[in-house]
Amino acid sequence: MDIPERKDLQEADFQGADLIEVNLEGANFQGANLKWTYFIGANFKEADLEGANLEGAIFEGANLKGANLIEAHLEGTNLEGAKNLSFNQLSKVKTLYSTILDEELLISLKEKYPTLFEKPDK
Repeated sequence: MDIPERKDLQEADFQGADLIEVNLEGANFQGANLKWTYFIGANFKEADLEGANLEGAIFEGANLKGANLIEAHLEGTNLEGAKNLSFNQLSKVKTLYSTILDEELLISLKEKYPTLFEKPDK
């Protein structure tokens, strides 16, 4: 799939898309619908995903270094094997309910932010 060079994808709807190994560095996905999207091996370095709906998305091998995840909806998202994903990034999301994470992040986040793992109100 061709991604526009400017990568201003605010409020875009890519639900169910396969965006495998795409370069989305610095892309603006604020408020975008990215439910059930495959981002395997994608580069999200410094991307803005604030308020994006990432429910059920798969980020295996994706680079999330410096990505803004504030208020992102990550219910059921698979982040296992994502690269450069930090505790700080995940502490600012809207929900981590049913999210698959690497064990080290999962344990420390559940300990410090247990409400992130509660079932969200729809």
